[in-house]
Amino acid sequence: MDTPSVTTHQAEDDARNESILIYVNGALKPRAEAVVSVYDSGFMLGDGVWEGLRLYNGKWAFLDEHLDRLFEAAKAIDLEIGMDRAGVTETLEETRMANEMTSDAHARLMVTRGVKARPFQHPSLSRSGPSFVIIMEHSRPSIPRPIRLATVPHLRGLPMTQDPKLNSHSKLNCILACIAAEKAGADEALMLDVHGFVNTTNACNFFIVRKGEVWTSTGDYCMNGITRQKVIDLCRANDIRVHERNYSLVDTYGADEAFLTGTFGAQTPVAEIDGRPIGDGSLGPVTQRIRALYQDLVKQETA
Repeated sequence: MDTPSVTTHQAEDDARNESILIYVNGALKPRAEAVVSVYDSGFMLGDGVWEGLRLYNGKWAFLDEHLDRLFEAAKAIDLEIGMDRAGVTETLEETRMANEMTSDAHARLMVTRGVKARPFQHPSLSRSGPSFVIIMEHSRPSIPRPIRLATVPHLRGLPMTQDPKLNSHSKLNCILACIAAEKAGADEALMLDVHGFVNTTNACNFFIVRKGEVWTSTGDYCMNGITRQKVIDLCRANDIRVHERNYSLVDTYGADEAFLTGTFGAQTPVAEIDGRPIGDGSLGPVTQRIRALYQDLVKQETA
């Protein structure tokens, strides 16, 4: 019998999410009433940027880094968010308090170029100012087993097409990669860069462990995740050799361990890639150590 697919964003069911309040352009609205126009640039064209955060002990972990990335992405696409950092932080807290959330919550901040005057792509048609939405859910990760990956033909592209460092609303390339992986019997897609080197998955940053050393991509063709950087920093601070380098599928298949990083799941072990088991298919000792170091870092950050 085939093992059911899991995702790296799989969470426990929580009935409280049926009654959450969602921030939409200055108002907190019940879930069923939280809507945007069909003329919105994000709905119509994927024209916008977003950021995901996790709540621990009443605090948003690594908030400054997430806001840095949000404002940098908005500047890159010439999008005026409509409020400064203090305003975004205040709105985030307003939404958190309205939902009475103290821990194990996930927030998705989304900013688009706003409602368009006509259904065409030119940015001058977006005349009403940005749309700003915050979806905040009670969210405890529940990933029942290590992830299975399949390499797909969809690549992480060159910066002059759509820079993969950009946290944009347009995720079709990654969605198609995920569909291809699921059709191959895997949970998520392992994506290569334009030179054929291993890069990232459709949703998370990717690491391998070989002979006690941690390898990840150069970062040139992937979202430079906050959790990814925290793992690299923790390795360097704790005498774990870590390399940001080009490496191939041959290197990957021969790894002792592999894991994914992301704001939601932190560090998620990988069991197999293209039908080949990685190590013994379970959480490996180096990944386990990194996970413990990261948990300690989060506790310090949100103390």
